Amino acid sequence: MKTTLDVKTGSRVELVDITDKVRMEVRKSKVNEGICFLFVPHTTAGIAINENADPSVKRDIVMETNKIVPFEDGYAHAEGNAAAHIKSVMFGPDLSLFVEGGDIVLGTWQGIFFCEFDGPRRRRVHMKVIESP
Repeated sequence: MKTTLDVKTGSRVELVDITDKVRMEVRKSKVNEGICFLFVPHTTAGIAINENADPSVKRDIVMETNKIVPFEDGYAHAEGNAAAHIKSVMFGPDLSLFVEGGDIVLGTWQGIFFCEFDGPRRRRVHMKVIESP
């Protein structure tokens, strides 16, 4: 099963929890045991797994990545979004998740985040669920 999730971001840099969307699509796939692949087809966005119980974690991640890779730092890239490209490389464009019992496997406090670095925008996450033989 392959599908595309739509994600609308509202800030220049933002972590959007997409866990429920991914979980819903996996359940709709009827795959009981397998792998769920997620891929972000954007050069200024990424995807990550981290804590989703305390919203301050997302705020801290955004704050610290903005310190590590500031928006303005004498970049050669002329579009003005070089920091977004760098952050995208740091987070990466893909994830693989186990599917067991018809659901994604995550730790107790974990969630899946679409990582926006050049928003606000309308974005996509490609998703493929493959059943284990």
